[in-house]
Amino acid sequence: MSADFIHDLNAPYGEAETISPLITRVLCKNPSPYTYTGTGTYIVGSGQNVAVIDPGPMMEAHGNAILEATKGKTISHIMVTHSHIDHSPLSAWLSDKTGAPIYAFGPHGAGRKGGLDGEEVEAGADHAFMPDHKLADGDRVSGDSWTLRAIFTPGHTANHLCFMLEEEQTLFCGDHIMGWATTVISPPDGDMRAYLKSLKRTIEEKPKRLLPTHGPAVEDPEPFIRGIITHRRMREGQILRHLEDGPLTIDIMVSRMYKDVNKALHPAAARSVLGHLIALVDEGRVMTDGPATLMSEYRLPA
Repeated sequence: MSADFIHDLNAPYGEAETISPLITRVLCKNPSPYTYTGTGTYIVGSGQNVAVIDPGPMMEAHGNAILEATKGKTISHIMVTHSHIDHSPLSAWLSDKTGAPIYAFGPHGAGRKGGLDGEEVEAGADHAFMPDHKLADGDRVSGDSWTLRAIFTPGHTANHLCFMLEEEQTLFCGDHIMGWATTVISPPDGDMRAYLKSLKRTIEEKPKRLLPTHGPAVEDPEPFIRGIITHRRMREGQILRHLEDGPLTIDIMVSRMYKDVNKALHPAAARSVLGHLIALVDEGRVMTDGPATLMSEYRLPA
């Protein structure tokens, strides 16, 4: 069965909300069709030194709310899951205010395998982002009461990391998995095959709880993640069934496949369909003339 999405987050904006003995969340007031109720910045630690995960967009009011929530403590680490403008821009501001270094996989595009060179479609990319320290899969950072382990999860972006809080086996999963909706996989930085592999890797890590940057926690991760994988396979099958009627372009597929979805989300849906089609073309299950793009016409092999 596909994932049962959750839509019950009622956190107040700009206030420190206790999630667990080691985790506090401050919700940024930047709701949108892509951020749900807004960016949830997490503060990790119960001792003097704390880490901040995904500071959020460049909104000084949110930065001040983070500083208020950590008053009397020292922000020792700023952790960023990936370089999108609703996650990373405030990290530089917060680092300037606190002196804390920024940790991430790398700048935007780091880890990208190539493909669609020269096509830059991500209006949400934070091209200015540059961490002070680059984290590889398995690297750990720690403070007085906490240990965060980096897990490389490319797919949504090429530089996406999740962070496992080892003391609670809680996974801060950025946009890799969201409880309220499917994750957009937008080429060239998004990679559908890498994403599916990263989902399987996440199951293998056996987290007890998922904390996405947007939306509510996922309290029973394994069946939920398996549901996302099933949903992606169903979407792939849906594409193949539509192509049984003859060659089609992505805009026509999206108008049919997402007819009950808010049309404001159709451009993002088209990017995810492109992600599926790039994988299908690479596997020889779908054909197109030239490289797979939004404007290409797709067909099944003869």
